[in-house]
Amino acid sequence: MSKNSKMFYMWLTLAFFIWLDTYCSSAIASYIYKNGAVENPILSLIYVKNTGAAFSILEHSTTLLIIISIVALFWILHWMINNIFRLSPVFIFWSSLLCSGIACNLYERIHYGFVRDFFKLNFINFPVFNISDVFINLGVFAIIILVITKKCYKR
Repeated sequence: MSKNSKMFYMWLTLAFFIWLDTYCSSAIASYIYKNGAVENPILSLIYVKNTGAAFSILEHSTTLLIIISIVALFWILHWMINNIFRLSPVFIFWSSLLCSGIACNLYERIHYGFVRDFFKLNFINFPVFNISDVFINLGVFAIIILVITKKCYKR
């Protein structure tokens, strides 16, 4: 893949994941608003306003979390753009997923003053989370695996 193809791929995957996250989050919020929470033994759909980060870390620190998100997002994107010619397409994919999760949580913090969380796992004691959180965790996990296996750069 050429540098321009990789750059296009990065922006396309990033845009797609941002669209997917915002579309699904809005659809879930709308559904819960109209129909109420959905409960079952494994997973419940509920609506929670989260003013903190994971596990209620930095609760009511919206401004700080916005600043951290902006710095992280711009640092990752800057690094990717400067190294795009060396990065493998699979690394670009997972990095775009990570960035879209950060961007969507950032958008919600700025727009609503909190992050909308929906998914509650009923079989374990775990915080309520959203699609962006899934994207961030999958992206970080995949990037760690790619770094460990040395598959983040093209060969």
